Amino acid sequence: MLIAVAGATGAVGVRVIRQAELAGHETLPIARSLGIDLLSGEGLRLDGVDAVIDVSGVTATSARKSVAFFTRATQNLLRAAREAEVKHYVPLSIVGATKAPHGYYAGKARQEELVAAGSVPWTVLRATQFFEFAEQYAVKTGPWRALPEMRCQPVAAETVAERLVELASEFSQRQALETAGPDRMSMADVLRTRLAAKGESRRVVELALPGAFGRALRDGTLIPSSKALIAGPSCAEWARA
Repeated sequence: MLIAVAGATGAVGVRVIRQAELAGHETLPIARSLGIDLLSGEGLRLDGVDAVIDVSGVTATSARKSVAFFTRATQNLLRAAREAEVKHYVPLSIVGATKAPHGYYAGKARQEELVAAGSVPWTVLRATQFFEFAEQYAVKTGPWRALPEMRCQPVAAETVAERLVELASEFSQRQALETAGPDRMSMADVLRTRLAAKGESRRVVELALPGAFGRALRDGTLIPSSKALIAGPSCAEWARA
């Protein structure tokens, strides 16, 4: 089947492309750098596409900017999918986004609303935080590394990419599903595990973010439900690899 991947050049997108091709699918990468603009709709054509995996994103912590991006991008993708009679639309969302629609999460919550209200058959995959985020978002303060205090059940980005491809090739379930890693832990512990695997000795500290979003990070809002698909590797296995 032909799978279009929105956000194909991003950290998750490149993994989705790889997993789709490993599974024997053809792919249509969608990214601004490839001449396809989700915000303007320029170059966005889905003729012959069987399924769309949407892992597009925006670098923004502002709720206003995040909502604006996901509203415009999702509307354009849904329009193109309707016109091409795409059989399945699979966007990546975040566990806890609809319960704590603050900052970036507000855009993901809006994306879910638009997809669920649309006419294109869909399945939303809500994933927990990625292991990869620990190093990516750690703030360097001298010899220390700082991360927000966060209770979660992180998962490997490659695992999520594989699951997205599996869902895209199945019938639409018209529901939001969840996936998570096997261990409940803080992102600070993920970073400690990764640094230890690399033989680095640095102190990792946690900072309690203020406001409603900070509380959501700490109070278990990002913990998946009991129905979530639990998939490895564990954090220790991922860190060693």
